[in-house]
Amino acid sequence: MTEPVNGPLDGPLETAWTEPDHAPEPPHDQSGARVWLVPTPVGNLGDITLRALEVLRAADAVACEDTRRTGALLTHLGIRKPLVRLDAHTMNRAPQVLERHPRLAYVSDAGTPGISDPGAELVQAALAADVPVEVLPGPTALVPALVLSGLPAGRFAFEGFLPRAGRDRRERLAAVAAREETSVLYESPHRLHDTLQDLAAACGETRPASVTRELSKRFEETARGTLAELAAHFEGGVRGEIVVVVAGRDPAEAAQGPDFAALAQTLAEAGHSVRDIREQLQRQGLRKNDAYTLALQATGSASDRSTD
Repeated sequence: MTEPVNGPLDGPLETAWTEPDHAPEPPHDQSGARVWLVPTPVGNLGDITLRALEVLRAADAVACEDTRRTGALLTHLGIRKPLVRLDAHTMNRAPQVLERHPRLAYVSDAGTPGISDPGAELVQAALAADVPVEVLPGPTALVPALVLSGLPAGRFAFEGFLPRAGRDRRERLAAVAAREETSVLYESPHRLHDTLQDLAAACGETRPASVTRELSKRFEETARGTLAELAAHFEGGVRGEIVVVVAGRDPAEAAQGPDFAALAQTLAEAGHSVRDIREQLQRQGLRKNDAYTLALQATGSASDRSTD
């Protein structure tokens, strides 16, 4: 089930490149105010693109989530630029930063800004100020992990990070379970095991899936199997950046329609209220009265079991 893949070395940050005396001119007109969203490597520093280097050199300043991390990257690339912190806690300063630095490059900690990080808020602030925005193509974690999974990739849904708890999390898990296309999720190492267990409960323990971690790094690994097998495999904990890919619902199963009674029972045993169960059954296409009846029956039987 587990298939470790040894990727290239991460590349030591202390080995800096020498910037050429005459940097090549960027291929696009760089004059005037603008914001560039610049993807940075998710692991191997060799994944930086030539255009990313050109834009970082052309920018007045580089905004980022973590100035220390980005400073180390720029040192490695042989680029010196003022650094400005713009993360989830400081993004309200974006209008002032845009005014002070008309040509601003923005990088996240890794990958393409705007995907599960504050970059999207900077885009909104720039557009509100009539500042042009350019997004460079480049490194991202979700696409390599999707391809590595071996699961159908023609159509897929990107879920980002699931809510940590509560009704929102339950609804997103139910959406993954009902979806016919492949789902891609990000997860932190210390929550991976719990999420795999929750996915197994929502989708069924035999649903095919994969977990990819440490993409493009020395200890890159992709584990493939059922959700139950993956939950057992990662029970002892794991390190690194995580991407979970979950197969869609089997078309034959979907053609038969949802098993509303079984779904209601599963939700009841997970502690959902009658109202929550009714609403989720309605989202799956069941009529309101029928959904309410099944919700009552399921919560009643779950209560009876708990008193045994």
